[in-house]
Amino acid sequence: MIYTDRTSAGRALATHLTDLRATHPVLLGLPRGGVPVAAGVREIIGGDLDILLVRKLGVPWQPELAMGAIGEDGVRVLNSDVLSHIGITPQEFAEIEDVERVELDRRRMVWRGDAKPIPLDGRTVVIVDDGMATGATVVVACRVARLHQPIRIVVAVPVSSAEALRRVAAEADQVVCPLIPRTLGGVGTAYEDFHQLADDEVTTLLA
Repeated sequence: MIYTDRTSAGRALATHLTDLRATHPVLLGLPRGGVPVAAGVREIIGGDLDILLVRKLGVPWQPELAMGAIGEDGVRVLNSDVLSHIGITPQEFAEIEDVERVELDRRRMVWRGDAKPIPLDGRTVVIVDDGMATGATVVVACRVARLHQPIRIVVAVPVSSAEALRRVAAEADQVVCPLIPRTLGGVGTAYEDFHQLADDEVTTLLA
């Protein structure tokens, strides 16, 4: 299976999520690539579209390994298992967090401005990305969303590695993924058009 682009992948993904239509879910696209996928899902099942702004706090010498994550409103999630093994100092951690907080705030101003996020408490939340290779970012997104007390968290992606699915399944109430290749060389291999989205493309989708 090869998706034409992210929006068409979202429409295809939505056919596996029709049972959520009655819940009027909050669809949270992970910028940038998850936003057009979430928009495609919304075309089919409805609901509210928003973004979930998270920044992974990667280990300096292994950035893909998350030692924590930050979200809006000062939310911070720590990965105690990783922190207990890497020996990073509080000052080093704070420096990394400061850098990622600046980028998170920049994205918030570009895409949200003065608008408040859609409240998640008591809602069915669907976290959407364009795919998962390791699942690390989606894991921290689940943890940040969970702090806002949704009634249920569903992760929905068009393509994923088996390893990432196992990792994310421990954090979400349900994981939906129609394409799980035996070997995933990269998320982009599942798409004909996998261009790097610009900020204004995301802005247009959210508008």
